[in-house]
Amino acid sequence: MTALATRTRLAELTARFAPHFEKIAAGAAERDRTGALPYQQVAGLAAAGFGAIRVPVSHGGAGATLPELFELLTELAAADSNIAQALRAHFAFVEDRLVAAPGPGRDTWLARFAAGELVGNSWTEVGAVKVGEVITKVSPDGAGGFSITGAKYYSTGSIFADWLDTYAERTDTKTRVIAAVRRHQPGVALAEDWDGFGQRTTGTGTSTFTGAAVEELIEFDTRFKYQTAFYQQVLLAVLAGSARAAEREFAAQLAARKRTFSHAAATIAGQDPQLLQVIGEVSAAAFAAAATVERVSTALQGAYESAIALHSGGSIQDDEAANDAAELASAQGQVVLTPLVLTALTHAFDALAASATSVSKNLDRHWRNARTAGNHNPWVFKARLIGDLAVNGTQLPRVWAIGASK
Repeated sequence: MTALATRTRLAELTARFAPHFEKIAAGAAERDRTGALPYQQVAGLAAAGFGAIRVPVSHGGAGATLPELFELLTELAAADSNIAQALRAHFAFVEDRLVAAPGPGRDTWLARFAAGELVGNSWTEVGAVKVGEVITKVSPDGAGGFSITGAKYYSTGSIFADWLDTYAERTDTKTRVIAAVRRHQPGVALAEDWDGFGQRTTGTGTSTFTGAAVEELIEFDTRFKYQTAFYQQVLLAVLAGSARAAEREFAAQLAARKRTFSHAAATIAGQDPQLLQVIGEVSAAAFAAAATVERVSTALQGAYESAIALHSGGSIQDDEAANDAAELASAQGQVVLTPLVLTALTHAFDALAASATSVSKNLDRHWRNARTAGNHNPWVFKARLIGDLAVNGTQLPRVWAIGASK
């Protein structure tokens, strides 16, 4: 596809979803303040086909590339970063099904996405488990199927979803699997018990499975290789969107400001060169964040294309190299964007005065949301791994786990 065709499609998709993003943005501050979950907003996006923008046109989707997806996710995050992160697991599961071997099973999932069905996340174990230990179990149910029992935390977006992408271990084979579980069934209970100071309305909390029926099992080792880079990239889009939102909102606040100080550099706050400089610096940070997301998206697109090429005899070596490049790009982006965006969002308050800290304005939600997104998959470890690659040639790990001890 030519660059012109790509720009045309992105412009069409941007115009298509812009009204949805505008409505989402209009209520974002109030939802953050009250904790109201965006059920209606997420459902509206799904009904409009947002969850299927990566699905091929031949299967009812928009056929978007990864750079197009992440530009749209960045704009959604600028409207409400909670909703962008709530769809993180959905787009990862879509990506996994896109690179799966062609066939009826893949087509079934693509049809579900095109119909507006969404997927949530249930991966992180609850409690003092060892790193890599999986205590959520999938067992044969005696009738030719499987059931799942266990509990997961950080189940972001699951409360809005139709399906749960659940990481578990089979009791019969001791292998790691992804269990596709219907969200609305007996044996599945979701609690919205996330208590973080940011990303409050992502619908995050505990998923509990008590003998719930499993629709399909996917061997974990067959998952798309650039999955961790993809998951991280959603968080980079959240950071970039938060910076973009802060630029817009703080600029509007400065433009509307009626008060200034006797020692200010201008008689009107909106014409004060020092305050304009602050907004300009925030804008530049938002620009750099978007450029970083675009660069990482390009690396991810390369990994996707190499995965597709494998179905027709593509090079395994080229595929490994493309996945390593995607992992490195996402890690470098994370190390750069986390402090860049957080510093910019702190600095944005320098363009206003004490009234900027008013709870009614809720401007602090941009910093809180970015700080929370930046705490996932700590960037300090990534910086060390990047250094190890630069100095010793050690490739970054593509899959990792969290637990109480190593």
